[in-house]
Formats: sequence, C-alpha cells, structure tokens
Amino acid sequence: MPGAGGDFARSDNPAVQEQLDRLAALSVPQGRLGTDTIRTLLGRLGNPQDRLPPVFHVAGTNGKGSTCAFLRAMMEAEGLRVHAAISPHLVRYNERIRLAGTLIDDAALASVLAEVLDAGADLAPSFFEATVAATLLEFARTPADACVVEVGLGGRFDATNVFESPAACGIATLGIDHEQFLLLPEAGTPEVPLARIAFEKAGIVRPGSSLVTLSYPPEAELEVERAAMAAGAPLAMRGRHWTSSADDLFLEYQDRHGRLTLPVPSLPGAHQADNAALAAAMLRHQDFITVSPEAMAAGIRKAKWPGRLQAIRTGPLAVAATGHELWLDGGHNRNAGEAVARHFAEQHLHLVIGMLANKDPGALIDALDDRLVSITAVPVPGHDYHQSENYGSRVRMADDVFVALQAIPPDGLPVLIGGSLYLAGDVLRLSGEIPY
Repeated sequence: MPGAGGDFARSDNPAVQEQLDRLAALSVPQGRLGTDTIRTLLGRLGNPQDRLPPVFHVAGTNGKGSTCAFLRAMMEAEGLRVHAAISPHLVRYNERIRLAGTLIDDAALASVLAEVLDAGADLAPSFFEATVAATLLEFARTPADACVVEVGLGGRFDATNVFESPAACGIATLGIDHEQFLLLPEAGTPEVPLARIAFEKAGIVRPGSSLVTLSYPPEAELEVERAAMAAGAPLAMRGRHWTSSADDLFLEYQDRHGRLTLPVPSLPGAHQADNAALAAAMLRHQDFITVSPEAMAAGIRKAKWPGRLQAIRTGPLAVAATGHELWLDGGHNRNAGEAVARHFAEQHLHLVIGMLANKDPGALIDALDDRLVSITAVPVPGHDYHQSENYGSRVRMADDVFVALQAIPPDGLPVLIGGSLYLAGDVLRLSGEIPY
C-alpha cells in the first residue's frame, strides 16, 4: 500500500520519455508496506518535505481530487501561489506536479526525475514513491505560499504520508475501493470494511494538525475520532464542528467562526458542494494562511477538475456524438456511480464504458440501472480491461470510443463515457482538451 503505482505515462519529449521509461520499469515487492522506502529516498534528497510552505493533505475514496481543486482555486483567488500534487494524471505526467500555479515544464521534469531515480536506484522505489519524491523536491525548490497534496491510495501507508506538521489534513467521501490493498487482513485493524477504510484514510493525521472531515456512518466516524484522539489532533467533523447544506443557488456553511453564504460550485454534480464545503472547512480550521470568504466564493466558481462529469462539446468525439449531449466521468467505484446517477436524476441515457480489469464492473451500470438505453463496452488503451461479458448480457463491445459513439441511435439522449480515469484521459486527448 505505498501508493498508486504503475500508471501508464507517455511524453512527446524524448528526455522526459527516457525517465518515464525508467519509472515504468519500477514495481513494488509483493507485500511491502510502510513509508520506509520513501522516507529513505527523501532523506538522500535532503528531506524536501520538511522545507515546504503550509501543506494541505487530502485523503478520501472519492472527492479528494475535487477538494484539492477547490483548495487551490480558493487560495489562488486570495492571490497566493500554490503548489499542487495530484494523481493520477489524465493526459500528461506533468499534471501531477503543479508549481506555484503552473504545470512543471518538460526540462525540469526530466531533470528532477533523473535526479530522484539515480538517488534511489538501489532502493527499488515504486512508480508513485519516485513521483512523490520528485514532486516534493520541486516543491521545496520553487517559492510558494501553500501546498495542496492529494493522497494516492489509502493514507496510512501512502507515499505522501511524510509530513510532520501539515496545516490541515482532510478526509473526503469514504467508500469501498482498492479492497486488495486497503482491506488486507492485519492484526489490530478494524474488521468492518468501511471502518477499516476510515482507519486507513485517517492515518494521515498528525499531532497538532487539524483533521477536517465530512460526516460518515457511525463505524467510520468512530475510527476517525480514535485516530484524532490518539494523535492529539483537533478534529473538525461535519455535523459536529461545522455544517453545510446546498440548494440550486447557494452553499450555506457554518462553524464556530460564523456563517458563510457561498455560491454552489460550477463543477457539475450535487456532490461537489460537499467537496467545496470540505475545502472551506480545511481553510477555516488552520492558522497558517488566511483566505477571505470572497476568495472562497471566487474559488468555488473558478475551480476546474477535468474528467469528472465534464461536458465534451468540441472535437472529433463530440462530432461523432452529434445530436447528443456528451459527458465524461472517470469514476470507477460504487460511490462514484451513485454520484453520477444523482446527476442524471431520472434521465435515460446511453453508456459507453471502459473499466480496468481489477475494478467492479457493476459500479456504474448498477447505479444507473434501468435508465440505460444502451451499454457499449470499449477497451481502456494501455491497460487490462473488462470484456463485454463481464458487464452482463445487455452489453455489446466496440473497438474504441469512436466506433461506440457512431453506433448510438439518433434519439437525442445524453451519452456518458465512463468507468476509468485512464479512459477519461484518452477521451480528453482525442478531444484536444489537455489539462494545463
């Protein structure tokens, strides 16, 4: 469980590709747990994690990336320079490292990856461990006012879990995902699945740093409370220490500091109001930087998070889907499927689905259920993926997304492409919508 690894990455820049090829050759020894390797590697690099501006560290099953996007947008609206570390990338590996608001350029990326891989050649770091080390090294070298860091996988043993005194730690939505890692039997850990997930995510807590969370079922809340108490960390849980609610126009937020009336997010999906509220709560439960309510409101309006309930309006795929609204979402677990289902409410729609072979093939289909007029399975380029028979008898297979879209009848219903962030990245690349 050292972090999300083995992520496929390609670059048009030969110097970057040389280092990405080295990254791709890395693997994690079976059964290796803990942060010893990443800490040793960071030590050889001068412990850059100890030389950073205030860090906002965010875990969660779903919503952690959106929460990070809101945090960055809110702080940037205040005029602050913000580093951001996200995973996985959608189109270019550079998306993982944002330096003071700008994606790392190819020259700097090739150089820092080479430096990290050379320093850790005998440590056998994972893809993600090497990525985290490169990210934190560049963060330490580039002036900024704050860092936003998204957890890769879990929390307790994630490679990002190396900060001693973050400004605030946050936990977004909890659900069951990555069971093969996060639910591995281990003495002294909770047996109830959601409680174990909460235990793993809450592993990012640090003494004296606020742990800011949404509200969860009782078994999960108990584990979060235990983690905060054991660490001596102030806990700020929604429903106890802060509240939020949203309608079609406004997000109402309240905590001990007072009440805020904020706009609802421009990002589609009712669940984004929860992520925006969590970002606001993280900023209001720390003492390192100040972000005004006006900047929070501006950030909520401006935040972008590609590949999550994103409308595709231009490019060849949009042309192939002429007459239909075309939507893209990379969600791949049941919580994400439920969020997508809420967005489409009672609408009927067509689904083009591609999922990695190690994911639950029913995550989207079961949530949308009888609203699906057609289901077409497609490959996930560069990865092992589910064949049509894994999704059920209603599903046909197409060679690619283009073929799938061209076969959809001209009934005017929306089309959703979903099931994998890797598929989402390929769709964005084909649509010319490369994140910058």
